Amino acid sequence: MHQKHLKFSIIIPCYHDEGKLVHLLAQLRQLSPAATEIIVVDAANNEQCVEICNRFQAIHITDEINRGRQLLAGAEKAQGDVLWFLHADAQLTDKAFTAITAAIASGALGGYFRFRFAAPLAWPSSLLEYAIALRCRLGGIPYGDQGIFMLRSIYQQCGGHAPWPLFEEVSLVRAARRVGNFLPLIEPIYVDSRRWQRDGWWHRTWKNRILALRFICGASPDVLAKQYRSKNRI
Repeated sequence: MHQKHLKFSIIIPCYHDEGKLVHLLAQLRQLSPAATEIIVVDAANNEQCVEICNRFQAIHITDEINRGRQLLAGAEKAQGDVLWFLHADAQLTDKAFTAITAAIASGALGGYFRFRFAAPLAWPSSLLEYAIALRCRLGGIPYGDQGIFMLRSIYQQCGGHAPWPLFEEVSLVRAARRVGNFLPLIEPIYVDSRRWQRDGWWHRTWKNRILALRFICGASPDVLAKQYRSKNRI
């Protein structure tokens, strides 16, 4: 496979995220190679989302309110050599596609971007960014907001995302690391900070860690997701 001819399929789960989605799609169409396929998996079946997808030549499909199933549905539809999974509120740099292409040319089968908070920022943000980077490099799982990408053949080999509403990428990333080089990129992806601003930087981080610990201890992702939604405005 010639790296310069890689075709990308970008898969974006969406649920009432139209305000953020329009900015991401505009950025992707400005930055992406011409052959890039964009698939938005809409759990709200929203007419506004359909209109936005039409405006930016993105494929619109629907699925249930379950991020793992949305990602699986998008991946099943995708035709690209590289699958890139993005949250609707992600913000990219102008080197994002170049970073992925270079990583795969170097032998990586996939990887993820460096977590950075988008403005507005507060003093805990840099500490949390460092902690997330350290956790990932010590074997922790990068989550979906870090722009996970993977060769489609490897994604299929690893069984894809788990059909869960939370922690859907855990088994996929673990399987990919067993297969080969799953690379942490230096290039950042900017994550919307509004939830941390709203809930408190340390409070939200602590709640997220508790959820992860309960998942590791065997709690059902469906139960955790219901509890998460009942306590948080997503």
